[in-house]
Amino acid sequence: MKVIEVKKLKKKFDGITAVDGISFFVEKGEIFGFLGPNGAGKSTTISMLATLLEPTSGTASINNFNITKDKNNVRKSIGLVFQDPSLDDRLTAEENLRFHARLYGVPKKDYKERADEVLELVELTDRRNDIVKTFSGGMKRRLEIARGLIHYPAVLFLDEPTIGLDPQTRAHLWEYILKLKKEKEMTIFMTTHYMNEAEYCDRIAIIDRGQIVALDSPENLKKKVGGDIIIMQSDEKEKLRAEIKKRYNLAVTEEDGALQIEVADAETFMPRLFNELDSKIKSIEMRRPTLDDVFLKLTGKRIRQQHATEQDAMRSQMRIRGRR
Repeated sequence: MKVIEVKKLKKKFDGITAVDGISFFVEKGEIFGFLGPNGAGKSTTISMLATLLEPTSGTASINNFNITKDKNNVRKSIGLVFQDPSLDDRLTAEENLRFHARLYGVPKKDYKERADEVLELVELTDRRNDIVKTFSGGMKRRLEIARGLIHYPAVLFLDEPTIGLDPQTRAHLWEYILKLKKEKEMTIFMTTHYMNEAEYCDRIAIIDRGQIVALDSPENLKKKVGGDIIIMQSDEKEKLRAEIKKRYNLAVTEEDGALQIEVADAETFMPRLFNELDSKIKSIEMRRPTLDDVFLKLTGKRIRQQHATEQDAMRSQMRIRGRR
């Protein structure tokens, strides 16, 4: 069952195209990820799907409700955790949940049971009466997820849910997200630029400069890149490069001072390098293709290059202006 359907969705800001006619769908119970660098159009897409921004053109539906014609039902169908903190830190955890529940029309008779359930899910039951400003960053994120679930949404949007958190807290937060998928069969639509987080997704849409350049499962995307990668350090780099090209007819690239080649089976190929080559190899290692390799092949750059270009920065400013 398709819980999200997007067709040729586009958003422009003063002539700058932030989202460029994208189309995709999300099945019920999926963890669906948008993977891309800052300024790629991830947050703008979520803002349109959440009815915070009007599309320039195209259509989309959430839970069978059109995002432009039936905004109230769309909003009732979603939970949303923003990039930036949105809790009232002068209130308690309980008060934040109660306020959100009233906004979403959760019946009074149901509120107590739901609050107990979501607080237990994110392990904050013992902190329900504490002021939020006393919480750590990870606890605030968990409370934001609980708040987004209080009205039982069909889709939970997580926009860079772990940004600014330390690796250990990020790992713990993902435990709760995966728990949601398993126990609640929740459909989760998330954006990220962290490779290890993208691996949790059932399917990933790689987005760059407002366009979806690939969409598949993490494993299938990595298979499309090619074979294993062998990385070599040598004091005779040019000799080694020429010898590999001549003997094996393989392309040799260089990154961070090391030579790299791509082969079908690195484990069986590596011993041949030592036995058949005259050039000396100081060190050698292998790795399987990663989502970063996928992004590099599709866009010509590494996703870890997080600094926005001048145009990307302009897009961010336009998004902020559009929310005012």
